[in-house]
Amino acid sequence: MQVTVTQLTDQLVASYAKHGGINHLDGKNLPSKRTICAITTDLLRLLFPGFFDEKLVHSSEIKVETATLMDSVLEHLEDEIYKSLEYHPPEKLTKKDLRTTAHSATLDFLGKLPHIRELLQTDIEAAYKGDPAALSREEVIVAYPFVETIAVQRLAHELYHKNIALIPRVMTEWAHSRTGIDLHPGARIGSHFFIDHGTGTVIGETSEIGNHVKLYQGVGLVARSLSGGQQLHGQKRHPTIEDHVTIYANATIVGGETVIGAGSTIGANVFLMQSVPPNSLVLQEEVNVKVINKSGRASTGLDFQI
Repeated sequence: MQVTVTQLTDQLVASYAKHGGINHLDGKNLPSKRTICAITTDLLRLLFPGFFDEKLVHSSEIKVETATLMDSVLEHLEDEIYKSLEYHPPEKLTKKDLRTTAHSATLDFLGKLPHIRELLQTDIEAAYKGDPAALSREEVIVAYPFVETIAVQRLAHELYHKNIALIPRVMTEWAHSRTGIDLHPGARIGSHFFIDHGTGTVIGETSEIGNHVKLYQGVGLVARSLSGGQQLHGQKRHPTIEDHVTIYANATIVGGETVIGAGSTIGANVFLMQSVPPNSLVLQEEVNVKVINKSGRASTGLDFQI
């Protein structure tokens, strides 16, 4: 006997009741993933006028166009932040308080856009000066996936530190799906940051990255172990990278206590689970990792097996 649509529907609805995983109107309505992705695109348009638009805007119209777009982002983002606060309120608030908090948080966030643009200009400068293949700063903005990813991360980072649940992660995972670069919104990233090529690079939630840091494709800043599960929530699990560090392709730096000293270079394919002093060159030699002082002095004595 052929199965009917009614029977198929009943089976699926029964699985909803048994396993959950639905976002329904008669419960707390979660932020809309599709809406957040659309808002993120509009935020990129505000950060880089003309670079993420289908049509160019004349300079005489830019103020009006920006005001119109800003008004739209304010309205839609406030609604999504309200849903987020309702889902995960920072404290016991009435619905009226939630709406007021959502409005204030949205305004404060949008007020940070000039600062975010200033930081992004340092990233673009680092990419242009650090890549001889770049023809211009405009090419870096329009063509380099890194710029889109770091822009979204810097936006999401502001919301993350306002304790806005769900939305920052949706934003960075949207960028991840588009570029192959996975930057958690919680990561603290300094100025003049550049990821060359970028595909497969992963930066975990509690990573701390200084200024003038350059990474290549496939670099991982990851936790040593996640076997502790939720007990590790809020703990420092990911490495600290100090200023003027370069990390080459497919290197993996592990652990919250691991610090890569300023001015160091981490070679390709290195798997590193301990700190190295400033101005070190870390190389993969067969089954050993070798740490050399870059100024030409003797080895630091931190040779170790992996």
